[in-house]
Amino acid sequence: MPYFDFIWEMTNDGNVAHIAEHRLSPEVVELVVLNPDRLGVSRSSGRPIAFGYTDDGREIAVVYEQIDECTVYPITAFEVGR
Repeated sequence: MPYFDFIWEMTNDGNVAHIAEHRLSPEVVELVVLNPDRLGVSRSSGRPIAFGYTDDGREIAVVYEQIDECTVYPITAFEVGR
């Protein structure tokens, strides 16, 4: 499993608030990025996207920016098919 440092913005318009709008937490997002079921490229942004499952069985997608070799900035995360 790879190791990454995650950048989390704890502001009203930061990435933590944005993923919370989709009923997701930073912990879930980190688990999917660190251990994805599959990887791809976002059609809308061209950024990397990781797919995986939450503990309660929801499939989610995490779009992120790879800042450097070991740093990730999650842009958004959402349930697939919603």
